[in-house]
Amino acid sequence: MIRKARVVVASLVLLAITAMFLDYTGTLHEYFSWLAKIQFLPAVLAINVGVIIGLVALTAIFGRLYCSVICPLGIFQDVLGKVLKLNGKSWKQHKYRFSYSPAKSILRYVMLGLLVIAIVAGINIIVTLLAPYSMYGKFVSTLFAPVMKVVSMGVEYIDERLGTYLIYPNDVVLSGGLACIFGVLFIALCIVASKNGRTYCNTICPVGTVLGFISKYSLLKVQIDTDKCKNCGLCEKRCKSSCLNAKEHKIDYSRCVACFDCIDECKHGAVSYTLRKNNAKVKNVDEGKRAFVTGVALAVGASAVKAQHKTVDGGYATIIGKTVPPRTTAPVPAGSGSVSNMERHCTSCQLCITACPNRVLSPSQELGSFMQPRMSFDKGFCRVGCTACSDVCPTGAINKIKKEEKTAIAVGQAIWIADNCIAVSKDENCGNCARHCPSGAIEMVVREGVSAKAVPVVNTEKCIGCGACEHVCPSRPISAIYVEGYKEHHIR
Repeated sequence: MIRKARVVVASLVLLAITAMFLDYTGTLHEYFSWLAKIQFLPAVLAINVGVIIGLVALTAIFGRLYCSVICPLGIFQDVLGKVLKLNGKSWKQHKYRFSYSPAKSILRYVMLGLLVIAIVAGINIIVTLLAPYSMYGKFVSTLFAPVMKVVSMGVEYIDERLGTYLIYPNDVVLSGGLACIFGVLFIALCIVASKNGRTYCNTICPVGTVLGFISKYSLLKVQIDTDKCKNCGLCEKRCKSSCLNAKEHKIDYSRCVACFDCIDECKHGAVSYTLRKNNAKVKNVDEGKRAFVTGVALAVGASAVKAQHKTVDGGYATIIGKTVPPRTTAPVPAGSGSVSNMERHCTSCQLCITACPNRVLSPSQELGSFMQPRMSFDKGFCRVGCTACSDVCPTGAINKIKKEEKTAIAVGQAIWIADNCIAVSKDENCGNCARHCPSGAIEMVVREGVSAKAVPVVNTEKCIGCGACEHVCPSRPISAIYVEGYKEHHIR
């Protein structure tokens, strides 16, 4: 019964998080974004003390229940282990494919230390690849979302032919390069999960290492009653964490993810989930050396996290077929406060990108900010009244802001290039940028010696970098006006 309850809750959590990442209408983010904010590493980066205390307390009482019920990547590995059957094995052979193996402690410590160093040094790409929640988000956004796009295109086609126009167009951007990178990682995860279950969780995942230290002392534990045990070994063969040594009746609680498969398998009642006992019948793998290393690493990682900043933006439209001059600094969303704050806190989970209703955010291709959100205005511009990205960010990379605050935050500044402007190059009237500027920062002025037609003049005191001017500029092939991002956002 306890295992069935865990499976039901875990399934609902995985479905909700997956649906949230796939929802391009923004409807589900309002209901399920809290699931992103209760993930362990995002909560640490956001210095969300309440969530951190809650997860630590959960682990201290129930063991690594977080890994089997809350973490989407952990739950997804269980799904892969159930669905995939490699090497032509029957379901029974696949079911009992596990066996006990000693902990890879050195590798676990190295991965945890690497994450701490990456956070301290601001090496985003390492954080991106080690954060379990964010890794799952990238799998969904780069691999599953394009599939959904293809399906939705078919539905939209039928909808259009029927003349109902009820389906909202899906603007998911397909990236071949990112799909290849995360496709390879996804295949690797599938192979490992199918053959060895929770190997990733117990050898690579830094969150698993930290929670594993706490779960060693948890109040409730899976325990073996040696008087009832018949030494059949089936519990060990079902243990996806490879932490149960049936021969010696030992359990490595730092690796046990509280999946309860062993309890479900034992027909003699020898395995149970009860209050911790300190008698000879229940034995535990000694993990004493892990305490100091893990505790120090966690303390250093937490102290490396800095405070957050503030920011904001605004607009909407649709033009294609032009390029933008290279930006010295790509703008980051309102609420992030600065590029450095974004780089320190963001784990590139892609949730803000999927939540953005105007498709202003896209993953960075730069190595130093790999997969972190950056603003571009080819599909739309940032509406002043929209705070979707700040509402869903779980890490503090984009702090929550109010709509009225956003109108006063400048994330960048519009730059005008005279030679590209059609008022100069073609001697034609335009004024698109001024008409669409929501902050009234652009004025059309006739400037002697520049053009006989009115050209845009940007008031830097009013400009907030929303990108409306860049988005609607008709100049081809290079835009005549574009937004240069600020490293530090300003309050107007």
